Amino acid sequence: MDKIILTGDRPTGKLHVGHYIGSLKRRVELQNSGEFKKIFIMVADAQALTDNMENPEKVRENIIEVVLDYLACGLDPEKSTMFIQSMVPELTELSFYYMNLVTVSRLQRNPTVKAEIGLRNFENSIPVGFFTYPISQASDITAFKATTVPVGEDQLPMIEQTREIVRKFNSVYGETLVEPEALIPSEAAAKRLPGTDGKAKMSKSLGNCIYLSDDAKTVADAVKTMYTDPLHIKVSDPGHLEGNTVFTYLEAFSKPEDFVKFLPEYKSLDELKEHYTRGGLGDMKVKKFLANVMEDTLAPIRARRAEFEKDIPAIYEMLKKNCETARNEAADTLSEVKSAMRMNYFDDIELIRSQAERFSK
Repeated sequence: MDKIILTGDRPTGKLHVGHYIGSLKRRVELQNSGEFKKIFIMVADAQALTDNMENPEKVRENIIEVVLDYLACGLDPEKSTMFIQSMVPELTELSFYYMNLVTVSRLQRNPTVKAEIGLRNFENSIPVGFFTYPISQASDITAFKATTVPVGEDQLPMIEQTREIVRKFNSVYGETLVEPEALIPSEAAAKRLPGTDGKAKMSKSLGNCIYLSDDAKTVADAVKTMYTDPLHIKVSDPGHLEGNTVFTYLEAFSKPEDFVKFLPEYKSLDELKEHYTRGGLGDMKVKKFLANVMEDTLAPIRARRAEFEKDIPAIYEMLKKNCETARNEAADTLSEVKSAMRMNYFDDIELIRSQAERFSK
């Protein structure tokens, strides 16, 4: 079976370094690996509206921001089909059919749904669209016959929900849908990059993000204020690595060559950590190193983004073309689904013949 990827993001803001470490960097590697026949990357605007319905302009404006970040990070529209979810209406129709295969109680047990409901304070008033987004996600994945879905560990319950829907559909209507596998990050640093304040989640509202499009000064200023070890008051004090955001970021971003380039007195991150925990290494020196490391990564991304920004109409034209490609793929799957469900009334010659024979008697 051909290997196919489906992944994507909600367009509720520019993408930040957490997105880069958690998914974008890996997507580019997968895209260029030659291992996958097709890669679909969805800008999930319809899903974003499930909790932004009263602010559609926020979603509308951020579609281009997300795609610019995609292109700047190295995603290639010739290799990866980048498309807008709402421009593929077949996904909505598939969701409607899948709803009949899932119970309300099953959705209520989904750990990811429960966590997201709590995060948005939806306990007493849950929008139906938000509540059923695991079904919508199953539609997105199966429409493109994705075999592989790169996700973080917190999204594993969503993939399992999709797998259940696939198994249920295939058991009732015959083998039609492809059961996907989750691809989770292998490196601990890629699983979840905390906010600059040490909080578990990066959030625009919390002001703890570093965006991929931030300029060098903004990045450096964010690193200067980054949460470290509150007990490391004097340079001579032994430092602690647990919960130290600076070292978490160094785990994610630093490479062996960065030490040669920016901090030659140390051979590796392990050596830097050893000195810090022993005492005698100040936070500002480590932060300056991190700022240089991050700028080395982000400067080329920022430069590529600036080039793409010069021709926005061309990006919309690319998106339009890719949406047509995605819609054709989804339409093929929808046709197979409706045929399996015996809803292909005008294509079923035997049905028409038998009905004609029935009424001619």
